[in-house]
Amino acid sequence: MSFTERELWAIIHGLGLGTLFLLAFAGGLAGLYSLKERLLTPDGVAERTLRLKVGSMGMAIVAWLTVISGTFIVYPWYRAAPGDVIDRAVQSEELAAYPRYWLLAGEGTAEWHRFGMEWKEHVAWIAPLLATAVAFAVLYYGATLVRRGDVRRGAIVFFTLAFVAAGVAGMFGAFITKVAPIY
Repeated sequence: MSFTERELWAIIHGLGLGTLFLLAFAGGLAGLYSLKERLLTPDGVAERTLRLKVGSMGMAIVAWLTVISGTFIVYPWYRAAPGDVIDRAVQSEELAAYPRYWLLAGEGTAEWHRFGMEWKEHVAWIAPLLATAVAFAVLYYGATLVRRGDVRRGAIVFFTLAFVAAGVAGMFGAFITKVAPIY
């Protein structure tokens, strides 16, 4: 089995970094939800707080790496323009090497670009912003999150919104790659 450089970067971006982000969400959500004074000893609060700090920072970093690698490494291959010798209005074998144009040339595939890629390109940036906000709240409030249910609940909401944005972007990325792969 061998991969092209483009396929390898798509795997690193989507399956590697994207999956790490989505998995970190489950741990972070469980950690924030269970950080309640009545459930933990002081030692338990200290241990969970440290784990939350490391985990939320890790999640934010992975979110940024995922979006940056997608935007600046993988996406340019997707949007590369074919030369003038290739008819951009017909889904041909030559046009298949240019995923954006191949999708736009097809009646049944144009919406994959118009809606799916637009979501991926723009809305996916919300995930690292929200993940960073959660990491900041966890670092700033630390162990006092145990008594600050309002901040903890806000962090859970931001965490969940980051997960939804990343999940939908990942879903569109997988579907678009299935329809128009980057060779």
